Amino acid sequence: MDLLYDHLMRARATGAVFARTVVTPPWGLLLGGSVELAVHLVIRGRAWLWREDVREAIELIPGEITLVRGGVPHHLAHEPGAVCMDPDYFRRRLPPAGSPDHGSTVFLCGAYRFAGDVAGGVVDALPPVLTLSSAADDPLREVISLLSRELTVAEAGQQTVLDRLLDVLLVLALRTDFRHSPNAPRWYRAAADPRLRDVLQAMHDDPSRPWTVDELATVAGLSRAAFARTFGEVLGQPPLQYLTDHRMSLARDLLRTNDLGLSGVATRVGYGSPYSFVAAFRRHHGLPPIAWRRQHETEQRVLSAD
Repeated sequence: MDLLYDHLMRARATGAVFARTVVTPPWGLLLGGSVELAVHLVIRGRAWLWREDVREAIELIPGEITLVRGGVPHHLAHEPGAVCMDPDYFRRRLPPAGSPDHGSTVFLCGAYRFAGDVAGGVVDALPPVLTLSSAADDPLREVISLLSRELTVAEAGQQTVLDRLLDVLLVLALRTDFRHSPNAPRWYRAAADPRLRDVLQAMHDDPSRPWTVDELATVAGLSRAAFARTFGEVLGQPPLQYLTDHRMSLARDLLRTNDLGLSGVATRVGYGSPYSFVAAFRRHHGLPPIAWRRQHETEQRVLSAD
């Protein structure tokens, strides 16, 4: 399994919120900053997007996809500075659905809900607003067309289709950006490095194996010293620290989404006993696993109440 796939399948969309909207000026939509990643696509017409400063508004045109990181509200409107409404009020004021007329704008809005905290390693590498263009033969354009068609009519299994199309859309967009961005995550650049590609693959494929630096160096085809030096230069940390961080990320996902006991989680992430796992988890997070799980459940209840 490649590393981008591994990261995104653990963070894949569930219950994706996606909508197709037809509007005629004047119109404006205000979207809160609680969504981790918003996706916007104009199918027909034009729209403008800005976050805090309207002077930094960018025009969205057909054939482009725009990703907006969460944390700060953003605006989508027919022109910069237009009055923008919250989504509920905006939807109530929309005219009955029908065929777009000559002056209409048709756009898609999506919200990517990540499962687990692995998303940080992906989303944090993106700029606050990222716009990507797609050529006529680009797979991105094909996925955009599929999304638009899927949202036209409600059919059985639509939510599953939307979830998976959003996964594909995000993979293609991230791959396009990371390929050219100096801010691509270290693990993404390392996965393309022939000296480290096989070693990272091995750690992600079998994180529970009791890897040693010597074994990892053998997989890389390097001496122990050359491997440790190369790994540190490219990834910014020693090999076994990277492995521990990856195991702890997996452990957090398991604690969030499974009813596994400590023994089961420990085995899945490469610890020989619950005691050694608890000690490692406490060193990494400052809390034992059960306390961390309770804290997470409390936070989720508070968020749900909001």
